[in-house]
Amino acid sequence: MYDKQALIELIKETALQFGDFTLASGKKATFYLDCRKVTLDSRGAKLIGAGMLELLGDKKPHLVGGMAIGADPITAAILTLAGVQGKQLRGVMVRKEPKQHGTGKYVEGPYAAGEELVIVEDVVTTGGSSLLAIERCEAAGLKVKRVFAIVDRLEGGREAFAAKGYELTTLLTIKDFGITQ
Repeated sequence: MYDKQALIELIKETALQFGDFTLASGKKATFYLDCRKVTLDSRGAKLIGAGMLELLGDKKPHLVGGMAIGADPITAAILTLAGVQGKQLRGVMVRKEPKQHGTGKYVEGPYAAGEELVIVEDVVTTGGSSLLAIERCEAAGLKVKRVFAIVDRLEGGREAFAAKGYELTTLLTIKDFGITQ
């Protein structure tokens, strides 16, 4: 079962830093969320996997996944908990660069064209990383249904997804940490 307060506390304890930072989007920020410190921790993996499965509800897609490396532990947590619960679900990994050998694919995993996918992400700022993952998944024939993230920084990502016809659903926003922009 998903415990929102436990996830907030774990992120505060391990992943939230204050200072001067440049984000992947290029934006400057006074705080940074290094969610790998949470997604690669057994407590965090369990909380995030449970939260994401709860977001999926009964209308499960065939697949979950997103841009490597950030989405990989999230995907693994969701798949592991789904397996423990006896639920059928598969995952994909979206590469930043095409594989230089073998099939040269951007999207890896047990999928078939036409299947439905939920993109997962750790932190959304502008949505750029997940929008690229969506583009690559759709080019591989997958049907992206929604986007899930652990934290929304509330800096335009939700609007960027909406402009492209995708709904962003998050476990938390920066407001859950008492941060206002």
